[in-house]
Amino acid sequence: MNWLSPDSKFMQAWNNLTDAIVINILMLVTSLPIVTIGAALSAGQTATRKMLIGQGHVARNYFAAFKEDFARATILWVVYLLVGAGLAYSWVVLQITPLLIPKIALTILWVIGFEWVFALQARFDNPPARTMANAYIFGVSYFPATLALAAVDAVYFGLFIYLWFKLPQLLFLLVVLGYGSMLSLHVPIQEYVLRKYTGQAFSTHVQEDAWSVKDHRHDGE
Repeated sequence: MNWLSPDSKFMQAWNNLTDAIVINILMLVTSLPIVTIGAALSAGQTATRKMLIGQGHVARNYFAAFKEDFARATILWVVYLLVGAGLAYSWVVLQITPLLIPKIALTILWVIGFEWVFALQARFDNPPARTMANAYIFGVSYFPATLALAAVDAVYFGLFIYLWFKLPQLLFLLVVLGYGSMLSLHVPIQEYVLRKYTGQAFSTHVQEDAWSVKDHRHDGE
């Protein structure tokens, strides 16, 4: 039964799934104060990348990245939280026809930046303002990748809403799998784009100590 071998594709996929659930739970727990969600998103990116290349321990990688990126990721999150709250208010309360086009445009810009900003914070060592600017550079320059990332998120949140109203008994399973599991789909897309800036092709065959939380960070764009 080769499929039960530790090196089999099945067991690798199973281990990745269980590790993704652990990452999701860690993200949920460390996001409880709300203001720490940015650091959780950034740490989730790092932990997922290291999980997929088979490096280190998931929880250790997560908390190391959470601590390292906390300050800058929190600044980025506060900006996106405030702007996102303003956009949500405009969609729910400000039902004014002349505002429709600006609201759509700003929402698209918010999504483009959000899809990249915490991945870049997890991957490069830049001040928040530059990370935010780079997020839009990558988001627009590699728009097909941005669409793919947004599609993954749209499917997840669409499924969440569907289960909420139609099959609430399955909602807990989706929460356990959570956004942390979605990062397993995000990270390969992002790393494919970032490989020319990091100098590293994304691979599942990397030496244990080849990538660290802070090593191999570059300025990016």
